[in-house]
Amino acid sequence: MCGIAGVFHHQTERAIEPQTLVNMAAIMHHRGPDGFGYEVQQDYGVGFSHARLSIIDLDEKRGRQPFISADKRLMLTHNGEFYDFKRIRADLTARGARFNSKSDSEIVLHLFERYGLEDTLKELRGEFAFGLFDAKDESLYLVRDRFGIKPLYWTETEHGVVFGSELKVLFAHPDVKREFSAEGLYHQLIQVMVPGSTAFEGINQVQPGYVVKLQRKNGKVVATEHKYWDVDFPPEESYPGADVDEESYIEGVRAKLLEAVQHRMTADVPVGCYLSGGIDSCAILGLASASTQTSVKAFTIGFDSADYDETPIAEEMAAATKADHHIMRLKADDLYDHFVKTLWHTERTIYNTLGVAKYLMSKEVHEAGYKVVMTGEGSDELFAGYPAFRKDMFLHGLDHLPEVERVEWQELLEKNNKLFKGAMLAREEFVSEAFNQKMGFTPSCVQPWLSCSSVALPLMSENKRKQVEGYDPSLAIANTLDKDMLDGRHPLDRAQYVWIKTMLEGQILTWGGDRVDMANSMEARPAFLDHHLAEYAFTVPPHLRIKGNKEKYVLREAMKGLLPETLYKREKFAFMAPPAHTDPEKWKAVEKLAEQFLNAEAVKSAGLLDYDEVVRTFERHQDENVPNEERVQLDAVINHMLGVQVLHHHFVATDVPAQAQQRATELGWTA
Repeated sequence: MCGIAGVFHHQTERAIEPQTLVNMAAIMHHRGPDGFGYEVQQDYGVGFSHARLSIIDLDEKRGRQPFISADKRLMLTHNGEFYDFKRIRADLTARGARFNSKSDSEIVLHLFERYGLEDTLKELRGEFAFGLFDAKDESLYLVRDRFGIKPLYWTETEHGVVFGSELKVLFAHPDVKREFSAEGLYHQLIQVMVPGSTAFEGINQVQPGYVVKLQRKNGKVVATEHKYWDVDFPPEESYPGADVDEESYIEGVRAKLLEAVQHRMTADVPVGCYLSGGIDSCAILGLASASTQTSVKAFTIGFDSADYDETPIAEEMAAATKADHHIMRLKADDLYDHFVKTLWHTERTIYNTLGVAKYLMSKEVHEAGYKVVMTGEGSDELFAGYPAFRKDMFLHGLDHLPEVERVEWQELLEKNNKLFKGAMLAREEFVSEAFNQKMGFTPSCVQPWLSCSSVALPLMSENKRKQVEGYDPSLAIANTLDKDMLDGRHPLDRAQYVWIKTMLEGQILTWGGDRVDMANSMEARPAFLDHHLAEYAFTVPPHLRIKGNKEKYVLREAMKGLLPETLYKREKFAFMAPPAHTDPEKWKAVEKLAEQFLNAEAVKSAGLLDYDEVVRTFERHQDENVPNEERVQLDAVINHMLGVQVLHHHFVATDVPAQAQQRATELGWTA
């Protein structure tokens, strides 16, 4: 739901330009095509804008944001959904609150006014990002949900602070610089980002579960941040032993997931479901179908490669639930044909064209007349579904098992996931001293990307490479992790914590989630990331998340009655698009993009990459003697090379403020 933007000046005497706020909303029209609004409080040097996707309270005037409290003290601009808001609104009304809309967003104003921010955050359930200005102490609060489902960026300029839902929203403001940082470039080339950072100089993200407080002091806006929630697994010794009552955990997961799904069916528009061939989305569809009297619309992506296509299982699940099933079948050339447009929305590089497939799917969902779908993201994070988690369990969490048995399980894991070696699993072990010191081992989930550093560093231009001399990307990431959340935890818990803090937020929920979904005005609701469910999942003993060689054991058992037998017994299959090297037509599409964005002139003009190394990387990829797992890794690196050049084209070489003004003019959005 929606996109937000705002400006907060150092000096109250400096006027806010309303049309700039409108332009910032216009450039993210895709996030909110149903209308826009803006508010300026010149006496306080602050202004907000909002692009609206109407899902709850469809009344255009009544639901228009930003909201301002009756006494003019508070101003709010909000993106996302608050669930259970009707109960909260009724309780507040009984205490004397008066609401001006039926919107879920408005509860923030009344909660904050009565209880303050900390207690307000305890009440908020859902996926959200918002800016809240309090005139009482001239403070602006930027708040992001617990897992980072909704994006929120901010930066400091010469004249103050600018914030927004997307990078292009910030870049639409003429005061915001648009240039790659050397460290940001490095991390784009190896896929994994430093939490809270972006590819661009001086542009920050509000981290998941954080509040950034911006307060004017002595004519200067000063930023502080604090964490209000974290992924808090219990101490390892507190878990019950092998004689644990499995059924109580199975029942608990079932009840919490059903509650999360039912909350996410709250909308004033129809709610559909994404459906792959995995347990996660099938469980969501099954619970949603059982919770409604009507047929649920299900959307599936199909690939033209049998190795990666999951539509047969999706069709079986759709038939079992009597869902109205829509399958989008993609050919090899569909993906790279839409690569450039997709990156305008992701605003970061992508290692696999799954992001493009998700972009094309959200377009089909929109064309089918749907604004909302539920998704299965978050299940693997909570219940240890990824092969990297099993690998770490075998290596570090099963000391009681004979060595031969652990080796057999690991060999089976590698065999069953050979398609993903070089991407989801590292080609060979990569050891980071920084991670080893922080948590005792280098988690398998980050090894594929950190191991790319030896390939990525030479690819950087000489100027950028000099700027990162002595820089350790793994140390930069490890330094952001809270040691209090790692010490004394089970090895599996530590591995899951790292993934949630890095790849979940930086990949799955961005270029695989919100950014490609909202590109076509479509809101995704990941029910597994309901924090009530998550907090319960953290208490599930590791040996019930991975039991023997079976991942997500407790979830499988909780959903057993809903799942087709083939899916119940099936090992986790990572949802990826077929890599470029697997299809001659796809590789031709890559070469076509390279002719445009990786030619000598384009590379020199951008100043990001070393052209000779670019050529050598392509030659290495074409060498028939290169092992398949290295080619998988090189596919990812080439996608990143293309990506940084495309991002430079979109956001550095292009005059984004002028682009935003043009978009506002086309829409007829004026201050």
